[in-house]
Amino acid sequence: MAENLDLVLERTLDAPIDLVWKAYTDPQHLKQWFAPKPYEISEVDLDLRPGGTFRIRMVGPDGFDTGHGNAGCVLEVVEGKKLAWTSALGPGFRPAELATEGCESFPMTAIVTFANAGNGKTHYKAVALHKDVADKDKHAAMGFNEGWGTVAGQLEEFAKSLSVSA
Repeated sequence: MAENLDLVLERTLDAPIDLVWKAYTDPQHLKQWFAPKPYEISEVDLDLRPGGTFRIRMVGPDGFDTGHGNAGCVLEVVEGKKLAWTSALGPGFRPAELATEGCESFPMTAIVTFANAGNGKTHYKAVALHKDVADKDKHAAMGFNEGWGTVAGQLEEFAKSLSVSA
């Protein structure tokens, strides 16, 4: 890990690891929490296998719309423990076409890990890897800490709601 090129968010979520994993890997669940409110995810394509598709479309009340959403590539899936994907590649490990602006304008790899923190809690760690300091700084300026932090809280609340309805 090149720390000067990475953005990291860690939280202990007050929800059991199996429900956090389920919330993160079920496309219908992902739509409920993956965008910081009042933004929302209108479309999700998620194929949980190496080379599979990771694509989201985010829209907002201010007219924000990522468009169709560039399709990224799932790199690694370790059931209940780890999910890694990248925007640098498309499905099937093909080089990706990047957007000209916004969060889809620079390549990024996300590595998200989940660990049992005891007492029904989950240690959640999200690392965003960038090719250079300029891309990392751009992502940070777009609100990585605030946005991904808000989303981690929404993940926690959604995962807890699964235990109530399960």
